Amino acid sequence: MSETFTGRVWVLGDDIDTDIIIPTEYLALKTVQDMVPYAFSPLRPELTAQIQPGDVIVAGKNFGCGSSREQAPEIIKALGVRCVIARSFARIFFRNAINNGLLLIENPDLRGEVTEGDTIEVSVGEKIICKGKEFPIASLPQNLMDILNAGGLVKAMRRLNGLEG
Repeated sequence: MSETFTGRVWVLGDDIDTDIIIPTEYLALKTVQDMVPYAFSPLRPELTAQIQPGDVIVAGKNFGCGSSREQAPEIIKALGVRCVIARSFARIFFRNAINNGLLLIENPDLRGEVTEGDTIEVSVGEKIICKGKEFPIASLPQNLMDILNAGGLVKAMRRLNGLEG
């Protein structure tokens, strides 16, 4: 199943670590929703108020580096971000994101071509269209797509075991 969606772009740089995504001092808050207003605050404190559901983050290399805190992808998903497209991802962040149902797409070229505020079209596992130009993307293995489509690993396992429809 190939899904296609459009989203408004927010551009970030290289090495966006988990301390930028959610600073340590806010991890003591009770819920992810309580943490959301502080997402990206060391870098761009105004960003969380501007992100709308369905928006897309486009970043440079090594997105999600730093500690392996699971709250980082949870917060990005709670912001309503549809997916993060980056030149590369830290491996632990990549798996935490998939396990939390947040779509990540690696593409080496889009970051240099996109401008904040652009609208892009994403055909999952196929291509990204930006300003009329196509950027091919690799498809994720089916087991990871099943996790994403279920909304995360726990929901996927519950579905697999007949505990949810």
